[in-house]
Formats: sequence, C-alpha cells, structure tokens
Amino acid sequence: MHVYFFRLGASSSHSFSLRSFQALRQLATQYPGKITIIKLDTSDEDSISAAVHTVSERISDAGLNLLINNAAINKPPIPAALADTGKKDMMDVYETNVAGPFLLTKMFLPLLQRAAEKDSSGDKMSCRRSAIINISTLISSMEKCPETFPMAQMYPYRTSKAALNMLTRCQAEDFKSHNILVTAIHPGWVRTAMGGEQAPMTTEDSVLSMLSVMPSLSNKDSGMLLDFEGNRIPW
Repeated sequence: MHVYFFRLGASSSHSFSLRSFQALRQLATQYPGKITIIKLDTSDEDSISAAVHTVSERISDAGLNLLINNAAINKPPIPAALADTGKKDMMDVYETNVAGPFLLTKMFLPLLQRAAEKDSSGDKMSCRRSAIINISTLISSMEKCPETFPMAQMYPYRTSKAALNMLTRCQAEDFKSHNILVTAIHPGWVRTAMGGEQAPMTTEDSVLSMLSVMPSLSNKDSGMLLDFEGNRIPW
C-alpha cells in the first residue's frame, strides 16, 4: 500500500501550517517508500492536473483505491454570523469545500475506475476496491440545523458542506455502474484550528475512528452521510 498526501500550495488561502507540514514530513521519513507528499492547490485546475499526472506515473496500471477529500476552510472566523459574512467569504469557502473535491474526483476518476475494474468481487463496493470519501460535517445536516445552529452560525461552511453532501449523492449515482463507493463522513468535533481547544476529540481519535469505519463500508453506505462511528446522519 502506498499513501499520497496532497500538501496545499502556499499560494492558496488554505495552505498547510508549518507545524502540519513538518509532522507530515516526519511521517514520510518514518515510513520510507510508503508515503509521497505532493504539492496541490485545490482551487487551481492546472495544479490538480499535475498532481493526477504525478500519481498516475507512480501507480502505473494499478489504479487508485481510495481518494479522501479532506481540504476545507471556514470564513469568516467562528461564529461566522450573518452580519460578519460577505459574498467573498461565501465564494471562497464554496470554491475550496465544494469545487475542490468536485475537480479532484473528476480528474482522479480514470484511476479510480482502473482500480475498480481490476477487482474481481462483482458489484461489491468497498474502500479496498475503489472509493471516494468526502469529509463532511454534522452541521451540514438540514434536519439537525435547529440543534446545531445556536452553537455556531457558520453560514459559508454549513452551506458548502450541504452542497458537498449533494455532490456525494450525485457521484454515488454516477459512479455506481463502475462499482465505486462514494460516502461522506463527519469526523466529529475535533480539536483543530477550526474546531477550537474546547472540542472533545483529538485529531488522532478522529482519524482512528474514521479508519475503523472505512473498511466496513459497502454498497448500502454509498451516497450516505455517516458519522465517525458509522452511524447515518439525516440530510
């Protein structure tokens, strides 16, 4: 197994923090030959195309088994109330949180199809075969909005992630003939720059929880929004 990490480019408004990049480089050093770091700006189609070309050259005919769309931003700062939010905030967040995953998936689709075709398990979908995981959020749920809205309004972030959910649903329908799984996952309220220090989950706990869920995903989960424990979240 080889893992590709896409480091967000310095020209992007959502570039990696120095601390995150250093941690990623340490991980690559710890597992030589198993992790490759590739520079990527999710708002730049040429950058995405170059990243796809690099991955394609390295994996040859094997195909890509799993694409995780994780990059996301929130503007303006929390609570991102209506009075503080402008058109540029809405457009910037949508570009990163929706258009970015759309373009990445579109351009990586041939590699995902290649992986799915090489599997001999019929019409069974799985992350081991070929899958796309879009990292969403509980606060994208329209049904849950009355419960979550008082905590943080976050107009751009909420609406962009609701759009990402629809993208997930559309791709699940579009790609089911290729036996490619597409699922959105809420990682929990995580102690990050966006989540804040009061968040109950560490990044490690969140990642380990999601990794424990992914191997169990199958056809029934394609096009769904799940939490980090595999429970379904209503739209």
